[in-house]
Amino acid sequence: MLGNRPVGGKGAFDNRTQMVGVEKLEDGKPTLTQQPLDRPITIEDLMRHTSGLTYGFYGDSAVRKLYAQADLFNGGLDNAEFVERIAKLPLAEQPGTLWDYGHSTDVLGRVIEVISGQSLYQFEKARLLDPLGMGETVFNVVEPEKRPLLAEPIPEDRSITPIAGIRDPMTPRKWESGGAGMVGTIGDYARFAQMLLNGGTFEGRRYLKPETVALMASDRIGPETKIGRDRFYFPGPESGFGLGFAVRTSVPQNTSWPLGEYRWDGVAGTFFFVDPEDDMLVVFMVQTPSQRGRIQLALKRLIYQAMGR
Repeated sequence: MLGNRPVGGKGAFDNRTQMVGVEKLEDGKPTLTQQPLDRPITIEDLMRHTSGLTYGFYGDSAVRKLYAQADLFNGGLDNAEFVERIAKLPLAEQPGTLWDYGHSTDVLGRVIEVISGQSLYQFEKARLLDPLGMGETVFNVVEPEKRPLLAEPIPEDRSITPIAGIRDPMTPRKWESGGAGMVGTIGDYARFAQMLLNGGTFEGRRYLKPETVALMASDRIGPETKIGRDRFYFPGPESGFGLGFAVRTSVPQNTSWPLGEYRWDGVAGTFFFVDPEDDMLVVFMVQTPSQRGRIQLALKRLIYQAMGR
């Protein structure tokens, strides 16, 4: 199975030299030591955020501070250069032990490049964007006449931290992030979500096997896996996590919301969810990092109240 294969090889991510950062107290002071991996990072780890790769813009652990201080995004880097930089940092924990939202999807984007021999955008465009009719979904908006069409964040609500801000898509850059940075329209996003709701097909063309969609939308970090969840477990107590999505595994209190709904959201506020039980998808786009959670929850409540749930 591809998902169980170790990540590695020239230009991708070298499991052989990766280390794990471990905090210890010495003479009452925290120190950071490094230990070898108990097992390699797998592609499944990257897809379900159990690789040990983290982000540097939340939390205050010693490893997260290293990520924040590493200047990972400076310069005109591409995916290969980004992975080279991040591979020099220790993992926050052993692979397969904790759900840790971080740069896993960025590394996965580089894995796609190495396997396909194409840039990430070339691969996405050929396999997904063009066939699905997602012609407005890009990393860089190059047409000046489209500037008025871009949703602009409120000036004082552009970021959660200085290293997690909303970039200007009209400023070209080489880095095609696997985990962030594309822009598009609600119509484009809805076509993608409809393909998932349809079990992998759209307008007569198959993109994914039904079994693949079912695998992606099933909980891959349940109790049987013994994968931990800390205070930064963003899917919430009623949800597990599949291969790229939070997956509802229990009904929230005082609701009758369906099980099996899967979803995710971006740091600026865009979010979507697919509800197979009700044959429904929702795409919502907004640029407000500080208000996104409140608005998303209120919108979902309104939708299900209107449906009698």
